[in-house]
Amino acid sequence: MTTPLVITVMSADKPGLVESLAQAINQHGGNWLESRMARMAGQFAGILRVDIDSDKVEALRVELDGLTHLGINVQVAVSGLADAPEQQTLLLNLVGNDRPGIVHEVSQVLASHGVNVESLETECVPAPMSADLLFKAEAQLGVYPQTDLDALRDALENLADDLMVELQDLPHPQ
Repeated sequence: MTTPLVITVMSADKPGLVESLAQAINQHGGNWLESRMARMAGQFAGILRVDIDSDKVEALRVELDGLTHLGINVQVAVSGLADAPEQQTLLLNLVGNDRPGIVHEVSQVLASHGVNVESLETECVPAPMSADLLFKAEAQLGVYPQTDLDALRDALENLADDLMVELQDLPHPQ
């Protein structure tokens, strides 16, 4: 029987980091199923999903904990697939003038409407023909059928006059 794991990793970025993880997982017969990894401001962070024989989970956990001597911090969690109610998947794109607290304000609106943030990417870029910064966000959202999408859009648009909000329905993966 296999056990599904979710593994998170954080370290100063350096060559060989992913190989160290892959070697440990492979050494214990684990199957690396999917991952999201990124480098930002000299740091490397990632999250990955692994299946491994149940009797090898603890040995893998010990092996990954041993990577701390290389400056690699790893956390391992057993993943459960909870029976969650069906959700519609939306893509949210936001563009507006940057200001402190904008992510907090957006996340507050999403939470108050019962929306689940499944993925989020943000950046600040120079505005065309201006010295101001533009805040850009793209998020994949899980929305329950009873969620009022018009009210959600209105609440997001009411955060600032200059905030452009686009919500798109994403098809369910088959």
